[in-house]
Amino acid sequence: MNYYQEGQSLIHKPLRVALFEPQIPPNTGNIARTCAAFGLPLELIEPLGFSLEDRYLRRAGLDYWPYVDLRIHRNFDVFLASLPEPSRVIGCSRRGGISLQNMQFKFGDVLLFGREDTGLSEETRERCSQITTIPMPFSAEADGQGGVRSLNLSVACAIVSHHAGFQLQLW
Repeated sequence: MNYYQEGQSLIHKPLRVALFEPQIPPNTGNIARTCAAFGLPLELIEPLGFSLEDRYLRRAGLDYWPYVDLRIHRNFDVFLASLPEPSRVIGCSRRGGISLQNMQFKFGDVLLFGREDTGLSEETRERCSQITTIPMPFSAEADGQGGVRSLNLSVACAIVSHHAGFQLQLW
């Protein structure tokens, strides 16, 4: 697996994916595969809930790891400081954002996804340039009842990444 530690400069890319403190190895492996397929760099923000040597992480990413431009950041501040200008951090959340179909993506955007168990904290959301939300017609009520509470992280990442890349005419 090829990855870069903090302190190495980032090359400006039209679109990036970042995971804030991911906890579940197969989700991260699946997201890495999506990033490889779309040619998107993947940024992981520590602490991670697993080792990069985890067999489930590797299994989910299959043999595509050599095609993943992966960087690891010690924390959110280090991650933000590493971003080239201009970059916007677009928080992807199940609540309180601009509907994905109405979101206007720009070159240099970073798609930030939160932890599988807690999503993006309020503090992290406040540091994002904007928040976007995938519309779910059968979503649960505020109390979590009567529908689906959220999409799987790797599914949400694939939907948003594809939509943003398509809008930016990357494919």
